[in-house]
Amino acid sequence: MAAPRRDTRGIVDAPGLFTRVQFRRRTPTAPLRPYVEHYWLIDWDLPEPYATHVVPHPCVNLVFQRYADRPGFGEVAGVGLELFAQKLAGRGRVCGVQFRPGGFRPFTPERPATDWTGRRLPLATAFGPTGAAGPVLEPDDEDARVAALDAFLTPRLQAGPRMLAQADLAVGLADRIRTDRTIRRVADFARAEGMSVRALQRLFAGYVGVSPKWVLLRYRVHEALERAASEAEVDWAALAAELGYSDQAHLVREVTATVGVPPTAYVR
Repeated sequence: MAAPRRDTRGIVDAPGLFTRVQFRRRTPTAPLRPYVEHYWLIDWDLPEPYATHVVPHPCVNLVFQRYADRPGFGEVAGVGLELFAQKLAGRGRVCGVQFRPGGFRPFTPERPATDWTGRRLPLATAFGPTGAAGPVLEPDDEDARVAALDAFLTPRLQAGPRMLAQADLAVGLADRIRTDRTIRRVADFARAEGMSVRALQRLFAGYVGVSPKWVLLRYRVHEALERAASEAEVDWAALAAELGYSDQAHLVREVTATVGVPPTAYVR
């Protein structure tokens, strides 16, 4: 069984969050792994409120959540276009599903991924009546929560062979953008994959929910922020060149637009 990834990309001040909450990632059952990146489980019991911030990945999440002042509920969280903030207070629990970019469409085959982008909607919007969030949120045993997530998702993987093939293609292309540093321009990437730019854009709209250019820029910002948080001294000009930005100013603009402050302020 492949272990979930261990990086903290997207989590602003990950050390600060991890000192306040129990955070774990877990692997889903095998049939779901082509489309689900991992499950993420958070529990907290805080003497003082804490605000967590996340630079969203280009993916959909299902979020089962319970906060001190309200009963448990579930949401579909589409690709977030802005910095996400959540206040944590008292006791609470979240059991989340992070789909791979392109991986949510097979669970809602009649709706393009753009229907969810920038939105947080009740589970019933995607799946119809789904019952209470209790089976996922109530068990204190972590394995039981993972099993409940598997049981929720497995029967909802409903796409036919053609849609699964398209989803597999979208997942693979998005992963290449994430891991291949040589990809700098969408037009060159489309040509290398034997696709027109328009065909690539249509695929991403239908299955990922954002454009390939947006995915490319977001992964660059993630890497820049992780490097900024992990290195004592950052050569911003060199990092900009390494990540494919035209110059340091371009990198600074992208980071500032994403998290609201320049990279140097983010490090502080």
